[in-house]
Amino acid sequence: MTGTTGSRSSRVRVLIVDDEPALTELLSVAVTEAGWRPYPAPDGHSALRIARGCVPHAVVLDGMLPDLDGVQVLRRLRYENPRLPVLMLTARDAIEHRLDGLEAGADDYVTKPFSLEEVVLRLRGLLRRAGSERLPADDSVRVLGDLVLSGETRELRRAGEPIQLTAKEFDLLTLLLDHPRQVLSKAQILDHVWSTGFDGGGNLVEVYISSLRRKMDRGRAPMIHTVRGMGYAIRPVEDGR
Repeated sequence: MTGTTGSRSSRVRVLIVDDEPALTELLSVAVTEAGWRPYPAPDGHSALRIARGCVPHAVVLDGMLPDLDGVQVLRRLRYENPRLPVLMLTARDAIEHRLDGLEAGADDYVTKPFSLEEVVLRLRGLLRRAGSERLPADDSVRVLGDLVLSGETRELRRAGEPIQLTAKEFDLLTLLLDHPRQVLSKAQILDHVWSTGFDGGGNLVEVYISSLRRKMDRGRAPMIHTVRGMGYAIRPVEDGR
């Protein structure tokens, strides 16, 4: 996309809730190619957590999820944002899910199997009616597992709970989240976060990593890992299971 319309649509955030990884990936690619930003969620609880952090402009929601029912997720999303456009995905023979979804307030639905072009067209129609492509948005939200960091508001949440960060802690966590699962050396961290190298710099990185861990973990599984002799990497908890 080019021009003003493409600039606006590139800021639109679409939450994609489906427990089929292959389908989620295809939908994410389609959303990205439409100029929007996808936020995939494999189940209902993850969807609700991610929605609180990224504040989506629209949702693609499967009617059958492994934990919460799709209609339950729809009702909770609508409770927090009554005007949120929701496109339901239903199996061809799941008429009850379709009716329940529409009764609960779904704006539209498509039945599986469907074409990605149809999903994008229906989403575009919902977004235009809601005026979402003209809304200012935070395009700097980073999500990893249950961790949500907003670059615009400089807020961090883990499992929905707010965590206060200092300016340097925020910069350090932003760097790690920009390179998920990638090992960053102390020298790389110093260069990007402090823009300089100096004696004792390695210890400085250790101090800030330790501080981030204390604030982020608090009885939860750790996300920032030390790779001996190499540096640090941030990974979602499920990677370590």
